Amino acid sequence: MVAWFNFVKLPHTLFALPFALLGVLAASMVAPLTWPIVGWVVLAFTAARFAAMGFNRIADRGYDAANPRTRAREIPAGRIGVSQAAVAVALAGLVFVAAAWRLNPLCFALSPVALTWILGYSYAKRFTSWPHLWLGFSLAMAPVGGWLAVTGSWSEPWWLLLVITVGVLTWVAGFDIFYALPDEGFDRDAGLRSAVVRLGQARAILLAKLLHGVTIPALALFGWVAGFGVWYFVGIGMAAGILAYEHRLVRPGDLSRLDAAFFTMNGVMSVTVFAFAVVDRVVG
Repeated sequence: MVAWFNFVKLPHTLFALPFALLGVLAASMVAPLTWPIVGWVVLAFTAARFAAMGFNRIADRGYDAANPRTRAREIPAGRIGVSQAAVAVALAGLVFVAAAWRLNPLCFALSPVALTWILGYSYAKRFTSWPHLWLGFSLAMAPVGGWLAVTGSWSEPWWLLLVITVGVLTWVAGFDIFYALPDEGFDRDAGLRSAVVRLGQARAILLAKLLHGVTIPALALFGWVAGFGVWYFVGIGMAAGILAYEHRLVRPGDLSRLDAAFFTMNGVMSVTVFAFAVVDRVVG
């Protein structure tokens, strides 16, 4: 069980699940919300993330075995077999589609498209220098899916869901650029692509700063148009502080503070935004 827990880094579900629930919470202002809907959204998101992460581990198993940073992962280390992982990924994909079916026809119709996109991310580093944007869009589907799960239709105004998509996409892409920094040498030697390989550390870090500079205004605009109040914006202010602190820790040529605690802060940020959104709904 521990091996499977580590295989998909289950605690990292906290990175984006709060944004899926933020979409649910925002949609509750325009449509009735029930606990079963919340439960199906959580199940759908968790299953999709399991499928995506598991498929990534299968697709990258050769690279993971060759990379000193990742060779201890479950498949290269032999703790989980490829066939076992494939069965688990297939089952997770089926659970995701089934959960989408239970939500509403629109979610069910879009579920194969979403699943194909998030699984496709595993091959992005083979052909594009911008896999971070691919991953960002994958996780940005979460709040959109949360909204669609509650309402069964697109937002009004139509661009509201595009704004939250931009907010989450830029947040994840900027964070993923940081994640790619330690692998610059390996990725270049292995023929893999990333913004770090293409731009170098200094310009890649600058790109991450620019992306995160878009994140906070996008999240603020989403909250304002969706109808959140002052507590939501307190949470956004705290999220901005967390991102600013992260960027103070990393400099070109100095990745000494790019550790597990650094990445955990991103989970803290998403939880913070959602928690204050909940407070805003309860108090407001």
